[in-house]
Amino acid sequence: MEDPFAHLLPSFMQFLTLTGARFVLLVGVMMFFGSAGGRLFQKLKIPQVVGYIVVGILLGVSGMWVLGKETIVALNPISTISLSLIGFLVGAELKIEVIKKYGKQFVGILLGESITPFFVVGILTGGVSFLFTRQIPYSVSIGLLLGAICAATAPAATTDVLKEYRTKGPLTTTILGIVAMDDAVALILYAIAATIASPLLGGHSISLAAQLGAICYDIFGSIVMGMAFGFVLSLILKYTMDDDGRVLGFSLGILLLSTGICDLLHLDHILSAMFIGFFMTNFAHKKTRPMFRLVERFTPPIYVLFFVTVGAKLNVWILTPFFLVIALLYVGGRTLGKTIGSRLGARLTKAPESVRKYLPFCLLSQAGVAIGLSIAAGNDFPDSIGPQIMLIITATTFVVQILGPICVKYGVTKAGEVGLNVTEEDIRKKTLVKDVAVSGKPVCSSISYAIVNEDDVVGKIISDFAAHENMNYEVRGKDGLLVGQISLARIKDAMQIGVLADMMPVFDLMEKPLATCLPETPLPDAYQLFADHDTEAINIVDSQGKPMGILEKYTVDHYIHTKIVELEHKLENMG
Repeated sequence: MEDPFAHLLPSFMQFLTLTGARFVLLVGVMMFFGSAGGRLFQKLKIPQVVGYIVVGILLGVSGMWVLGKETIVALNPISTISLSLIGFLVGAELKIEVIKKYGKQFVGILLGESITPFFVVGILTGGVSFLFTRQIPYSVSIGLLLGAICAATAPAATTDVLKEYRTKGPLTTTILGIVAMDDAVALILYAIAATIASPLLGGHSISLAAQLGAICYDIFGSIVMGMAFGFVLSLILKYTMDDDGRVLGFSLGILLLSTGICDLLHLDHILSAMFIGFFMTNFAHKKTRPMFRLVERFTPPIYVLFFVTVGAKLNVWILTPFFLVIALLYVGGRTLGKTIGSRLGARLTKAPESVRKYLPFCLLSQAGVAIGLSIAAGNDFPDSIGPQIMLIITATTFVVQILGPICVKYGVTKAGEVGLNVTEEDIRKKTLVKDVAVSGKPVCSSISYAIVNEDDVVGKIISDFAAHENMNYEVRGKDGLLVGQISLARIKDAMQIGVLADMMPVFDLMEKPLATCLPETPLPDAYQLFADHDTEAINIVDSQGKPMGILEKYTVDHYIHTKIVELEHKLENMG
């Protein structure tokens, strides 16, 4: 009996050649220089994923050959794991209420942006190919197959940009829905195209029924696999949510198990992972939802390795003039087709204006499924158009993987969705003490309501407490420096002695300041001061120790809550 794991042996042996110091060194080089490249491009206002890919190109077969072909093949498991993680997190965004709300819109746009480029690319590349070769069967076949392959959109580079720029809104929702589904359309189109091309090229006729049956097995088998593993994970996490480390371990373990089994059964591991995420976000107990945050924090280094590997695979020195022309037509036709198709679909389904105008910029990236289908074409048509298609897709992947993320950034920025997918923690990290308003005025303005002098009497400051929201005031000494703080509770205690309390000086009632901060202090540091000193009020001073106002915890909490509400209202108004 044939060993079912025999086909894994060559890859495993290649992997073994990289174990030890050399493997660790290569991973270190990829992660360090990839991260550095991403940071550099981020500083240049270019999505960091472009930096990762460029570093990969420099290290790979187009550059210094630090990452040769055998090394890249041995690193394929990293790509597999990365794509599974991406599929899982995309699935987490596919909430049933979102699908109900945008389902008609998704289907209309999906059909438009998939089928339109199929015809545009097919006609352009097939027509020009005929002008060069004068061979109708060859030209029709290459047009059909390139048209089918161009329908796919790579989710990895696209979702990485959305994550980097914290986008949220109707355009982001549509992008996630489309990139999650159009690979299935590409598979179906490829099956039809291969069935027509095979007899034209003199090969054995491929049964369309057999092709579609294989696709149904791939799609529905992957969905069932993902839902089953999602159910298992939900049962496990229901009783282990008290330990973040254990939650992350079980989540990644389920994802890797699903990926490995899908590989053995020839199913789509990305689709399976996506439906694990879909099940967890829609059917699992609500207390398991923080699991997505833990997995997302694990992904950045994996993404760096993945995109560096993508860049390393690209060979920019292998194009002839004929294939260069076809490649340019492929990229141009694909861009034109997706633009026309997505805008037409968005208009027919009455999608928001931001989706109609900017979705085409977000559908240009091409990688995993397109490359996979080009490899399938190489296997199905090894003696005719297969090698040429692999060459064209490899070359065009280089172009669109560089330009795609830049265009995604442009689209979501123009749509006004950058920075809307934030949490209270995100707002705290980006906010300084001076940004928080007290009584409608910045605490560092020239008019400060939260300061009294040490020789003021209680009767004089009671009116201030009555007119403003502050529960605590800073006390300024005769030298202009902070000498203490006084609270409403202390004044209430003083009022118990009767009318004489009105004449008491603030100096006799004030307390020693528990904590101070500068206007430039980040809010996370201020919250730490609240906790460390078990206080609800922090004194704000300048660099010389002069009082500038009071920071009260309830005011900060209200400020952050207001910002979240403002974002929610903005999202509602965007449709």
